[in-house]
Amino acid sequence: MSDPEGSTGSAEGAAEPAASTPEGLDALRARLPDTRREAERLLDRTVRENRFTIAVLFPLVGAVALVGSAEGWVPEPFAFHPWFVLFGVLVMRSPLVVGVLPALDRRAVGWIGVLVAYTYAIELFGVATGWPYGTFEYTVSLGPMLGGVPLALPVFFIPLVVNAYLLCLLLLGSRASNGWLRLASVIAAVVAMDMVLDPGAVALGFWTFGGGSFFGVPLSNYVGWALSATVAVVTLDRAFGVGLVRADRFDASLFTQWR
Repeated sequence: MSDPEGSTGSAEGAAEPAASTPEGLDALRARLPDTRREAERLLDRTVRENRFTIAVLFPLVGAVALVGSAEGWVPEPFAFHPWFVLFGVLVMRSPLVVGVLPALDRRAVGWIGVLVAYTYAIELFGVATGWPYGTFEYTVSLGPMLGGVPLALPVFFIPLVVNAYLLCLLLLGSRASNGWLRLASVIAAVVAMDMVLDPGAVALGFWTFGGGSFFGVPLSNYVGWALSATVAVVTLDRAFGVGLVRADRFDASLFTQWR
């Protein structure tokens, strides 16, 4: 007669997670992408399958959390929690990042690196001197800070400019090949975005200029944004060029009837 306890022990041993065995680890590795193309497809599928969460749920929860933090409805330590803010921004940026990935090569990565360096340099200089954005300081930690500037600053700034750049390419169509028109359009789009972003951030208490004529923001701030937008557009031209709009992740058909 078999031992019931021995049978139970055998059953428990058989129920161990497959991933803890060499065969399970091999199966897990087999599901991971082996090539860049496979990785891109995996990321694209992940974004597509979670597009409602990314495009609707995260912005809605983020807006409620930010307003609630500013109004004192969210208790400490969750009010303006820096890692919560950073995680939300990263998730909402993911469709853009995944969409741009096919256009990234060594040249593009190099120029993006230049833009990242500029982003840190101009912000650190601005905090220290008040130029070109005007005298300001961060009053909320947007993740880890270095010299009064968020380490994740490029995550906030560069996708904003890339979105404006891509939108202008789509709207301009063939006219986007005109460098001066492309530059002027993207600068106008970036400054227009900031005319909403900065007053909103000041109102929520993210940063302060100590006063200003446009909803607490000095006009010099927008001159600074025009300068940074110019640098960003020139850099993106070197990195991607107008060919970015031809990437199969961006559908320009919605704008065809307007051209």
